[in-house]
Amino acid sequence: HEQLVESGGGLVQAGGSLRLSCAVSGRTIGSHGMGWFRQALGKEREFVASINWNGGRTYYGDSVKDRFTISRINSENTVHLQMDSLKADDTAIYYCAANDYGIAGQHPSDYNLWGQGTQVTVSS
Repeated sequence: HEQLVESGGGLVQAGGSLRLSCAVSGRTIGSHGMGWFRQALGKEREFVASINWNGGRTYYGDSVKDRFTISRINSENTVHLQMDSLKADDTAIYYCAANDYGIAGQHPSDYNLWGQGTQVTVSS
């Protein structure tokens, strides 16, 4: 049974850091594109970051560029999102996603497997 499990969310003050992790079970991620999206209360799901199958390509949403870093460790079947200089606007549920194409997609429709999400709350 394939599943993605996010962890690392929590409450942090503005300016602080968090590191999210996405553990993948039931499949090896070596050939899969991976992404992070977020959804704030009352808003649409927003692209955060993505990474292609070998880590050679990464993309970031405009609002997180230069503050967040996506990485992957294929041998451990995990993907990470390092979030620095957090702002109150970063408050949202963060979702990990995977696709079978190996691409670093930037749209929810690029992904066919999703985690349940982890809450990130940034206090101002």
